[in-house]
Amino acid sequence: MVGEDTAPIARGSHSGARAYAFLLLAQTAAASVLFWTIFPIFRRIIAQIGQPQELNGATEFTIVGGVIILQCCYWVRLRFVKVHAPLHSVFIGHLFLFASRASFFFGGALFSVFFFRHIPEFDALPPLAQSFATVFAVLAVLFSLFCYSLELERLGRAIEERPAR
Repeated sequence: MVGEDTAPIARGSHSGARAYAFLLLAQTAAASVLFWTIFPIFRRIIAQIGQPQELNGATEFTIVGGVIILQCCYWVRLRFVKVHAPLHSVFIGHLFLFASRASFFFGGALFSVFFFRHIPEFDALPPLAQSFATVFAVLAVLFSLFCYSLELERLGRAIEERPAR
């Protein structure tokens, strides 16, 4: 992978392992916050198809903060820290690969409901600037969840690999 080849912290080094663990935990925390924040909104959209959903400032702040933290940790990890596999096991690697795919199920469902079911039911579209901001926010969340799923996939593949002898 691109970042794994250029990351200067060597695989197996203690500082690299700690940096990787910290960045992965931060990404996982940010993704979890996004899931827990967006899931109630997702349920409201499904229950009230075509009706605009108002978000309070705290919810917007939480979503933006989660996206920023997840993206920063992802790109720092990709650029500077190699993936560190704490163990080698095909079974555990498969579990991480499964988690990678499952973590993006919600993103795909959100995209489908929002763009293919919810928006077409609007009686009138909101002002252009508001529409642009909403679409940008949804795409930023989806891209963040995609990046997180890639991170889990990279870890799963590293765990599956046999250690070099």
